[in-house]
Amino acid sequence: ADHITREPEQVKAFRDTWKDGIHSYLTYLRDRLIAARDLLTESGSIFVQIGDENVHRVRAVMDEVFGDENFVNQISFVKTTGQSDNLLASVSDYILWYSKNNFPLKYNQLYLSKLTSGQGGTAYRKLLLPDRTTRSLEKDEVAGIKELPSGSKVYRIDNLSSQRPAQGADIRSFNFQGKYFSPSSGTFKTDLTGLERLVDAGRLEASNKNLYYVRMIDDFPAYPITNNWNDTVVAGFASDKRYVVETSTKIIERCILMATDPGDLVLDPTCGSGTTAYVAEQWGRRWITIDTSRVALALARSRIMGARYPYYLLADSKEGQIKEAEVTRTEPSSRSTYNNIQHGFVYERVPHITLKSIANNAEIDVIWDKWQEKLEPLQEKLNADLKKSWEEWEIPREADDAWPDAAKKLHAEWWKARIARQKEIDASIAAKADFEFLYDKPYVDSKKVRVAGPFTVESLSPHRMLAVDEDDNIIDPLDRAVKDGAKDFAAMILDELRMAGVQQMYKEDKISFSSLKPWPGRYICAEGVYQEKGQEQSEGGEVDRRAAIFIGPEFGSVQRQDLVAAAREAADSDFDVLISCAFNYDAASADLPALGRVRILKARMNADLHMSTDLKNTGKGNLFVIFGEPDIEVIPVGEKQIQVKVRGVDIFDPSTGQVRSNEPDEIACWFIDTDYNEESFFVRQAYFLGANDPYKALKTSLKAEIGREAWESLHSDISRPFDKPTSGRIAVKVINHLGDEVMKVYRVL
Repeated sequence: ADHITREPEQVKAFRDTWKDGIHSYLTYLRDRLIAARDLLTESGSIFVQIGDENVHRVRAVMDEVFGDENFVNQISFVKTTGQSDNLLASVSDYILWYSKNNFPLKYNQLYLSKLTSGQGGTAYRKLLLPDRTTRSLEKDEVAGIKELPSGSKVYRIDNLSSQRPAQGADIRSFNFQGKYFSPSSGTFKTDLTGLERLVDAGRLEASNKNLYYVRMIDDFPAYPITNNWNDTVVAGFASDKRYVVETSTKIIERCILMATDPGDLVLDPTCGSGTTAYVAEQWGRRWITIDTSRVALALARSRIMGARYPYYLLADSKEGQIKEAEVTRTEPSSRSTYNNIQHGFVYERVPHITLKSIANNAEIDVIWDKWQEKLEPLQEKLNADLKKSWEEWEIPREADDAWPDAAKKLHAEWWKARIARQKEIDASIAAKADFEFLYDKPYVDSKKVRVAGPFTVESLSPHRMLAVDEDDNIIDPLDRAVKDGAKDFAAMILDELRMAGVQQMYKEDKISFSSLKPWPGRYICAEGVYQEKGQEQSEGGEVDRRAAIFIGPEFGSVQRQDLVAAAREAADSDFDVLISCAFNYDAASADLPALGRVRILKARMNADLHMSTDLKNTGKGNLFVIFGEPDIEVIPVGEKQIQVKVRGVDIFDPSTGQVRSNEPDEIACWFIDTDYNEESFFVRQAYFLGANDPYKALKTSLKAEIGREAWESLHSDISRPFDKPTSGRIAVKVINHLGDEVMKVYRVL
């Protein structure tokens, strides 16, 4: 207040600026949320992570976009540290969970384990020993410092009364161990038959003149996760981050497991270090992730490709059927399996024994009657020998030293049968109980190691971020830079090309320009001259060759039609070769090795050229690289199938002007899209070549034993037979040891 009194104009200006900033952010967010809403399926969910300072504003926007009726929950989770300016520190962030349509909403309940020392198990403070005696837990046993006696069970006593008023045939009084008990309020939670079964199952206990239900901690050894996640600091925030705003894997994992099933599609429009894609890959979800930063995408790709994932047993597999039968104690299913991940995994599960399931278990009566035929005669003989009239619950656990040997023997036999009866009843209770799936604990096949499934990195990159000026008008940073006297993109590229030349796979194949000067063409912007060894000249043996230089867009990919137009222009001007320099090429342009007599060399520009103003031009970096074209043979297999054999990569030799083919060992890996749709390349077959024992390198990288037969099926220069494509085209992508790649499309009739 004092500050406002002294400087009202400055405060007002600050407040207006702050409001404008928040308004711009919320407008941006609203547009993104509308786009996300349109992408969601009817049962889909969206999660937005937000700091506590903006949670109310963002929730208001999400209510507007999705409707407040589709608000699912607000989740708080703990960060590593809090930020504070000598005030109360903030240690939590929030996740806002909305759905496309609350009915139906896909949801999988997640659980945490009950521990006597932690949440969910604090009320369990009593111990049932194997001899059926009970005592309270010791302090060290509660803390987990001291182990529990073998065969013992932790339990608590729970309320047996219902709040519903007693009416009709409800039980108002029940005889337990010679005493009558009434419900503390209302009526009992079950009827007379149910109460008697609870007695037979050993699930009732009297305390302080009241009757209670005995609930074992193993009846349901888990408790549902809530919207307060206070254990997330352990999973990721305390570890070293790959990215400044990296989110804990545990947080992403819970969101994905709660709202999706295996095979579902997860979209993260803010890739960062790729945590969402990494977690989705681990849990068998398909994923798409997006970012504007090359650093983020490089981190994500490296993280996903270098990771080892557990191999979860598929429910739709023979191994999964066997495991399911083992868990459920049933015969394995005989239905056909197709390894379809959308059928899910084989999950661990926990029993969910309730008072109702015990009270309704009629098998307890059968077991009780069977054992009574043995227990009652023993009890009668024991009472006769000791001149007692003990009821079952009155028989002491330990025999008195003064008892005759015959009584001691009867006593031991009776207790042995009594404990056996209890074990059989407990087994029946467990078998008849419901269970809950643990969606975060699928069974793992430890004999297999899984790596990332096929994925593609598709890009409009390099791209430019547009900004706004003080009047909220869109501006192009490059335009402003040029107005300020900066060099335009084409001039910068020519300067770099003049110094660096064009590199191919081998150093001796480098194209070095003796001159490079501007050319006044529509597509061709420069004329380069390099030397080629000639047979017709006796002195020096070198011939000058003219290269037309075509520079692709700074932000985008070269289109085939532009490449064709540039090649025609080069032919009209009598150039010997066209060298195209671009960051990216569209799929169609990759299948254009030449136009008439003009050979087209497609050089891929290094992304570091975007930082050319900050880097020293030494001419030693591989800034412009030509990989070549795959040398492929298509082999017919019968009438309906074909095979593909890769012979190597065709390399343009600038010293002779000829094309030569190298060996397949120079190829690191190659992939086939067996039915290319001219839009996206899908890896349908993958093979790995290379020299220097790649099998050993793979084992070292994965830190695991790799089946030699499995490796041999992938270490091949010839593909497996496949059906002829319905599109009439296949595409082959080849990658060398430096990571350079080239794709070629083949028509198959």
